[in-house]
Order: sequence, then C-alpha cells, then structure tokens
Amino acid sequence: MNRTSFRKALAPSIAVLALSISLTACGAGNESDAGSASDGSSEATGGLSGDLNGAGASSQEKAQGAWATGFQGMNDGNVTVNYDPVGSGDGRTNFIEGGVSFAGSDSYLSDDEGELSGAKERCNGEDPIEVPAYVSPIAVAFNVEGVDALNLDADTIAQIFDGKITTWNDPAIADQNPDATLPDLTITPVHRSDDSGTTKNFTDYLGKASESWSYEAEDAFPVKGGEAAEGTSGVISAVSGGKGTIGYADESQVGDLSVVSVKVGEEYVAPSAEGAALVVESSPAAEGRADVDMAVDIDRTTTDANAYPVVLLSYLIACQTYEDQAEADLVKGYLSHIVSDEGQQAASEEAGSAPLSSSVAEKAQSIVDTISAG
Repeated sequence: MNRTSFRKALAPSIAVLALSISLTACGAGNESDAGSASDGSSEATGGLSGDLNGAGASSQEKAQGAWATGFQGMNDGNVTVNYDPVGSGDGRTNFIEGGVSFAGSDSYLSDDEGELSGAKERCNGEDPIEVPAYVSPIAVAFNVEGVDALNLDADTIAQIFDGKITTWNDPAIADQNPDATLPDLTITPVHRSDDSGTTKNFTDYLGKASESWSYEAEDAFPVKGGEAAEGTSGVISAVSGGKGTIGYADESQVGDLSVVSVKVGEEYVAPSAEGAALVVESSPAAEGRADVDMAVDIDRTTTDANAYPVVLLSYLIACQTYEDQAEADLVKGYLSHIVSDEGQQAASEEAGSAPLSSSVAEKAQSIVDTISAG
C-alpha cells in the first residue's frame, strides 16, 4: 500500500479515535521557526498550518492531550494535531508504512523484527529518530472486594498471569499479606488483546525479575486464558467491572482501582513517577543504536527501594528528513514542545508521568533539532 492510499485508509480511524485539536500559531505571515530555546523551554512557532497526524501508544493518550493543548497556547494559526491511540505496535506499523508523520511507542523499534530497517527505508534511507517522551510506572491493578492493598513479589505476579496461581487465598499471596482477609475467589487475570508496548514492558519485567516466567518480552501477551481487553482503557474497564480481576496498565489511568506494591530488594514499593524515573535514569542505553536513537534497556532487577522497576519508557519516533517543508516544521515544532520543560510538566500534571531528567531532555531536544526538509 502506498503512502497516499494508506493515509486515506487511516483517516476514518483517526476521525473516530484521535485526539483532534485545532491549534494556532504565534506570529504572522508564512515564515516558520520550529526551533527551541536553549534553556529547555519551548519556543513559539509561527506561520504553521495544516494537519499533523500521529498514532501509537494508548498510554500517551492523556499526555498527548496536554501536549496538544500547550502547543495551541503557543500558536496562532490553523494547525490540527491528530493522535490515534491504537497501541504501540500499530503505531509503529502506521509510521513505517507512511500513514502518520510520527509515532508514539512504549517499546523501541525492533531490529530483529525488521522494524528498524523498515523505518529507515520510510525515512529516505536515514536512521529514524527515537527519543523518550513519557516515563510512567505500570501499575498492577486489582479488584477484590474487601482488599484495598496487596504486596506481591515478581514470582507471584508471574504465576498469577501465567495461570498457575488461581485463587486469591493461595498461600503465595497470603504469606506476603498476613493482615489481609483474602477470599476463596478465582483470580481472573486481564491482559491486552492488541499489540502493546505496555505488554512488552510488563512481560520484560516478569522475565527479568522472576524465575517463574518463561516467555520472551513481546508486544502480544504470550499466555492463553484469562480475559483479553483492547487498549489501556479496555483493561481498566475489564478490571473495574469484574470480580477477582487483576491487570496491568499505565498507572495514570487506573483511577480508583487498588494497586499492588511490588517487592524490590527487601521492601515492597508502590508505583510512583519518581520511582519510575529513577530506574530509567540509571538504565543503560541499548547497544548498537544510531546517534539519533535514545533507546534504553531498562534495569528490572534493581534492589533500590526508592525505585519502581515495573515501568514503561514511551518514545516518539520520527524521521530526520521529510520531503515536505510544512510536515517537517510541524513535526519539529510539536516534538520540540513535548520534550521541553513546559511539555514535560504538562504531561506530569495531566497524566502523572515523570518529567525527563535535564540531561535526557537536553539530548532529546538536540536530536529533534535535526529535523528538516530535503
């Protein structure tokens, strides 16, 4: 499918699902400056017009709304940003096939699956840009009447989602929660039905922190059984509406559901933006990536009780060069705002994410600054 036909095919989905916000651009005339200020604040962009389409991680949905609102406040023109929260896997596919100008993804492009080479081909033979935009804990949320809090280690969580621990009063759960009144109730684990970076991050945690999980980290949940739900909102709805349910989702979207404190070292740690940020900042860069690629291999086995290792690091994926000047300006301006201090603070307030550290944000901004038309 060529780029034009794919864009047409994608349009109805975007119209129904996307965050569609009319944005305006500051200044007059048609001159464009999609740069950023050197102090980490975003710089107003002038004369921008047209549509900017992105798709991907549903975990970014609230943050994308905040970023678009901030971009609107900076601008005074006719720009529309559409972000379709179809999931990380479909977002990467849409980007590679040319249907959207940028993607949001909770896992970085996979070289093993041909995504990296596909993105490079889409980007006129240049390495794609991949910068962090959103750091958030993944909460293990549950719905058990009379139980408001639980402590669980990685092995127990793994066995629950693998269907090996099937009742809430199982000794493996009871031993870690002596003060809880646990019912003799069947556990219903809820997982994502769509390809999801949240799933990949969650299963990566289970594989690295537990001896009981034998599956590879994948976008598709590897275990049959339990209940499947589409998107972050689908998982939250299934857990909320069920009885004895447990699922995993971006912590910012769990609402009033109870969440598990996971064992880190000798302590049990509740999900927090600060704990997630600490893990990401101390994790090594992925090996063999280009200079414009900030992919990170997250340390899931930390014993630091201030850290929360069930975390997702969500990326923005774009090209270094676009054929159209207007598209290049829109992508550069919007991504610059997202990684700016204002953009990160807006996401923190709206979605509960952890702002990027100053060093990470500075590097991301320097990469975004390379976007141009050619």
